[in-house]
Amino acid sequence: MFVNNLDPVLLNIGFLQIRWYGLLYALGVLFAYWYCRREIKAGRFKTSLDQFETYFVWAVISMVIGARLFEVFFYQPAYYLANPLKIVAVWEGGLSFHGGVIGIALWTWYWCKRRTFPFLHLADNLIVGGALAQVFGRLGNWFNSELVGRAWNGPWSVIYARIDEVPRHPVQMYEIFYNLVIFGVLFALRKKQLTAGSLFASFLVMYGVARFVVEYFKEPEVMWGFLTIGQWLSVAMVAIGVGLWFWVRKPVVSSH
Repeated sequence: MFVNNLDPVLLNIGFLQIRWYGLLYALGVLFAYWYCRREIKAGRFKTSLDQFETYFVWAVISMVIGARLFEVFFYQPAYYLANPLKIVAVWEGGLSFHGGVIGIALWTWYWCKRRTFPFLHLADNLIVGGALAQVFGRLGNWFNSELVGRAWNGPWSVIYARIDEVPRHPVQMYEIFYNLVIFGVLFALRKKQLTAGSLFASFLVMYGVARFVVEYFKEPEVMWGFLTIGQWLSVAMVAIGVGLWFWVRKPVVSSH
C-alpha cells in the first residue's frame, strides 16, 4: 500500500506559487505542440508551421475555457458559486477532459471552416499528441490528490493522506495506463494509409470505453441516474466515434 502525501506545490517564490498540476498541464500542451511540429516537418501533417501555430494558441485557450466551464457548471457549481474568484485559478486543478474536448472541437471546427481546411485531417494529427498529453494531466491529478478512487483495501491501494486515511483505488494510475496504451496504438497507426478521421474516431472509441470502465473505480462526483456524468459523456464519445468510423470509411459512389 502506498501513502500519497505529496505536496501539490512545487515552489513558493514570494507571492508566486508554482504547482505540479499547472506545470504538468503545461508540459502536456508543449508535448502536443512539439509532436505536431514534428509531423508537419515529416510531411504527414499537411499545413505550414505558421498556420499551425496561429491555430494552436487559440486551441489551447479554447480547451482550457471549455474544461473549466464544464467543471464549474457540471461538477462543482456550489463550490464555485461560493468561491467565484477560484474560477480563474485553473493552475490549482479542476479541468474537465470532456469540456476541454468540446472547447477545442468547437474552435477547430470554426478555424477549419474559415480557412476551408480539412477538419478531420487536423483532428487526426492533433489527437495523437493529445492522447499522451492526457498522461501529464493525470499526473497533475495525482499530485493534487483529486479525482480519487473508491475505497478499496487491495494490494495496490493508495491512501491519499491529504484527504483521509481510507485506502482507495489509484484511478489516476489507471488513467495514465490506458492513455499510454491509446497513444501507443494511435502512434503506430499514424503511418498507415487510413481515411482522414480514422485516428480521431479510434481515439473517441478507445478513450470512451476506457473512461467508462474506470469511472466504476472512481469516487463518483455527479450522478445522472444510474451513471456518472463522466460515463454518460463517454457513451456519447463512443457513439460519435463509431458513427464517424463508419462514415469516413464508407465507399464513395461515383456518378456517371
